[in-house]
Amino acid sequence: MSPLIMQYETDELKKVGLKATLPRIHVLQLLLSNEGEHMSAEVVYRKLHELGIDVNLATIYRVLTQFEEAGLVMRHQFDATTSVFELERHDHHDHMVCVRCQRVIEYVNPKIEALQESIANEHGCQMVDHTHVIYVICRECLAKQ
Repeated sequence: MSPLIMQYETDELKKVGLKATLPRIHVLQLLLSNEGEHMSAEVVYRKLHELGIDVNLATIYRVLTQFEEAGLVMRHQFDATTSVFELERHDHHDHMVCVRCQRVIEYVNPKIEALQESIANEHGCQMVDHTHVIYVICRECLAKQ
């Protein structure tokens, strides 16, 4: 791991009040190098293991929870059993989730955003935030049929 890269992760952790431990640095580096992916703790564990980095699964769960509390990652629960995490980029987007392979596809649709705002206004409300998930069969899974 390059000292320059490690310094970036160390600085990012310190900014949010977390000590720069090796497990935190490894998990953050993995998330940064896979930006845009939504990974469960088990996937993080497997990918680190494939890189020859030994971090125990319980530690990964703890680190991801700490990252969530610090605002570094967002947790999503698209099904009843698994949480997935993505880097917090502070850009709004919604998700489509394939019901067969669990692939997560991010999208932004101004028409949907405007419609949701309009619905809130029609009911005399001000929309503050929302989560919009569409469950699909993705292109790759459809091609396998």
